[in-house]
This record gives sequence, C-alpha cells and structure tokens, in this order.
Amino acid sequence: MVFPMVFLKLADWVFYQLLANSCYRAARKVRNYGFFTRNQTTRSSSSQQQAGSLFPSVAHFDLCNDDGTPRTLVCDIHGVLLRTETFFPYFMLVAFEAGSILRAFLLLLSCSFLWVLDSELKLRVMIFISVCGLKKKDIESVAMAVLPKFYLENLNLQAYQVWSKTSSRVVFTSIPRLMVQGFLKEYMSADDVVGTELHTVGNRFTGLLSASGLLVKHKALKEYFGDKQPDVGIGSSSHHDHRFISLCKKAYVVDGKNNQTCVMPRDKYPKPLIFHDGRLAFLPTPLATLCMFLWLPFGIVLAIFRILVGICLPYRLAIFWGSLSGVQIRFHGSFPSSKSQHKRGVLYVCTHRTLLDPVFLSTVLCKPLTAVTYSLSKMSEIIAPIRTVRLTRDRKQDGETMQKLLSEGDLVVCPEGTTCREPYLLRFSSLFAELADEIVPVAMNAHVSMFYGTTASGLKWLDPIFFLMNPVPSYHVQILGKVPAEFTCAGGKSSFEVANYIQRKLADALGFECTTLTRRDKYLMLAGNEGIVHDHKRN
Repeated sequence: MVFPMVFLKLADWVFYQLLANSCYRAARKVRNYGFFTRNQTTRSSSSQQQAGSLFPSVAHFDLCNDDGTPRTLVCDIHGVLLRTETFFPYFMLVAFEAGSILRAFLLLLSCSFLWVLDSELKLRVMIFISVCGLKKKDIESVAMAVLPKFYLENLNLQAYQVWSKTSSRVVFTSIPRLMVQGFLKEYMSADDVVGTELHTVGNRFTGLLSASGLLVKHKALKEYFGDKQPDVGIGSSSHHDHRFISLCKKAYVVDGKNNQTCVMPRDKYPKPLIFHDGRLAFLPTPLATLCMFLWLPFGIVLAIFRILVGICLPYRLAIFWGSLSGVQIRFHGSFPSSKSQHKRGVLYVCTHRTLLDPVFLSTVLCKPLTAVTYSLSKMSEIIAPIRTVRLTRDRKQDGETMQKLLSEGDLVVCPEGTTCREPYLLRFSSLFAELADEIVPVAMNAHVSMFYGTTASGLKWLDPIFFLMNPVPSYHVQILGKVPAEFTCAGGKSSFEVANYIQRKLADALGFECTTLTRRDKYLMLAGNEGIVHDHKRN
C-alpha cells in the first residue's frame, strides 16, 4: 500500500503544479489584460514615457554627421530592424514552407493559448511546433529563399538608416540564428549574428533549444565585446532591450508609433529582391492564416472548376465563366494577322510569369496555340488546354523542332526560360530570333493575393492549381506591334541584338527592369541546383 499512496501524492503534486499554477497565471493575465485595461493602459503609457526619457528615439540620430570614424552598431532584428510586432508570421512561414500544411495548422491552433504564456515560453512553443523533426537543409532553404522577401517588406526605414551609417554591425537576437543569419549577412551585410541555437539529432531538429537556452541579449553582448563598449545600440521600448542598449556608448529606441514613416520603399532595399520561393504570397499573421484555412476548401473546388472551364468550354464561354468565378484578364493591344507573309505561323515572344502564360494568351486571342517548354510535369501536360512540346536544350535540335512547329501554326516561346515573380526580366535566349523575321512581343504579368503559382523547389504540377486557388487571380496581357524589319536578323541585326531589343521593349511596356540573370542563377540561389529536369526515360 505504500507505493500506491506515494504515487497518488506525486500525481497530485504534478497535477497541481501543471494545472493549478497554469490556471493561476492565466487568471492573472486575464485580470491584467482583460478586466483592467484602463489601469494597464495607464501603466503602459507611463512606462513608455519613462522609456522615452531614458533613451532618445532613433529618429533623432544624426544621419548627416558622418566623419568617417568606424562605428559599431548592435541591435535585434525582432522589434528593431523589422516593423512587425510579433515573430509569429515568420515561424508560420517555416512551418508551412519547410514543414507541411498540417504543421502550419497546429501552429495556428497554438494561438488559442500562446497569449497566456510569457514571452520566453511563447517563443519556445513556436520554435518546437515549427521545427521539430525538420531537416536542417530544409530550414536553411526557407531562410534563404522564402523569408528574405518578407523581411525586406517589413524593414524599419529609420532603423536601417542608422544601420547603413555604421561600419560594423552585430545582431543579437533570441530568435533562432538559423532563421535570420542568411538574410542579415546576404542582404544586410551584417558582420556577425548571435542568436538562439537549436538542438539537433543527426541532421534533424528536435524542436528543443541547445544547452545554452534562449539567448539573453545583454549577457551575450558582454561575452561578445568584453570590456569594450559598442558605439551605437538600438532597441525597442521593452525593459529587456533597455538593459541591452544601456551597455552601449549611445543608445536609441525605435518609435513604434511612426509606423508609416518607418516603411521601407522598394527602391531603398539594401539589395534588389529578384528571386524568392514559397507558396504564400501574404504575411501569415494569425488572422490572415485563419482566413487562408477557411478559404482553402472553397479554393480547391474553385480551382478545379476553373480548370474544367478552361479545358471543356469554347474560348468566349471560358472567358465569361472564368470572369464570373473571379479570374480577371486585362487585355491591351491589337490582334496580329494569323499568317505571316511567308505562310508561316506567328511567333509570339512572351514574358514568363507562370506556366499559364501561353494558356491565357490563347484564351485572349481565341485561337489554339502551341507552346514550347524546357520542363513541364505530366499533370500540367494533361490539364493543359493547348498543345505543349518539350525542348531538349540542344540548340540545333530545338531550333529544328521550333521551325517545324512554326510551319504548322502559331507558336509561343518564353525566352527567359523560367518564371520571375518580381518586376524584373531575365536574360532572353537568342534562339527564337534566328527562327522568324516576323515576331510579336507579348508583355504578360500576373497578380495573386494568397498563393504563388510558381515554385523552384516544390511540386511543379501544383503550380497551376495554386494559381487558380487565389480568390481573384489576374492576368495582364499586352500585345505589342510586330518587331520592325530593321530590328530583326533579316535587317542585319545579330540574334543577340534582336533578343536584347525585345527584352527592353517588353520591360518598358511593363515598367520592369532588365537583368542578365538566367534560369541557372535562379535555381542555384533558390534550390541549390541548375534547374535541369532529367528525362529518366532517356537514361
């Protein structure tokens, strides 16, 4: 009888510690934040006034006083370099993009109790749900290919202006170092990043922290610099950051009230954002993520309906029912003649935004077209309402194939060779310029609000489905006039000159910027490969 009594007492103690104490802490938080908001607001405002009197706003930093003296800056990315108040959206991106939709749903469910927890425990829970069981390379890929786009869009302009005036920059953060280091070093030119380290077993994360635990910024700063004081420190209005920046010679706090003046314009990004990956096109805050999950069942049904409309119905009926379902098509320009002077098909040269570019062009023109592509999944070939032909990357063989297709009818080519989401055009392959003298450039652009219809590392057969799952996907199609004869190969221009001329014309029509980047550059950056899909049937 002794052992059962001891076991019952132990169980009773554990039950009290885990449940009673948790309920007590929750009740105190409800009392403080729910029923006494007036007193809490008063205390919050007084503490902010006290903080403001301790340290000046970062807006008071003298940006013009640049005497060339090397200066060291220390700050955090959360709440300082980024305008977002919580790091939840970035954990959600890791859970969704590196994990699965189920993991993302579990993280969303955790919001029901996260607000009760203190900041340290809240961070531990989000880390565990987001990374437990994931491979290190998967999180590294998301950190370099997905997160930088959202980091750049939420940069604090005032904090970055101070950042750019210093010669040495070190970031101290309690966020897992793996999630922020790639962005801070690649885009922000940070000299070093000191953050929370995660525990691993083999090449997978356990979801727990390493033996050092969550990083304490003021302690980490002392260990890093020793007796030396950093020149400038920037922090938030929290008392934890006050201890951190008080160790610097000059300290400033980020003013969260001036949110509009802190927005970073795209033309002031520290580095142009050209390539990024991932499916989510929005910052997944808890409310936005909830809306996505509520929309998901309707979006899947709607995507299937839109695909069937495009496959089964005539062009004009497809446009009508597609527009009723929310698909928007904006067309500008004039329809070219169906046959060239040499009784050959028209060669349409398009910018490449999604795999559906030739489909939307065929729908706008209300006639069948043939599209050539380097890589297309079997599923995309099956559901495509137009004829698609694979190329081999053998210049001579591909040229012969395209010549034959032009003799049979109209042909669509996307000389960039891959898609680009941002307002940039990749380098045009010059092969098309050698095939025809009558060329029609087509400026195409796509807009989405929830899901991207392209991917470099995901399942490509889902690209059209994800695009059509958006509530209101839109396409802009602008058919430019035929290229003048004097700017073609027949007019004495080289194929490279023709390709560059058409690239500039299309960029001007869309307001985009021309680059010399290629498909290979994109895939090396986003997926760690050269973007070549091998045909196993040939091997």
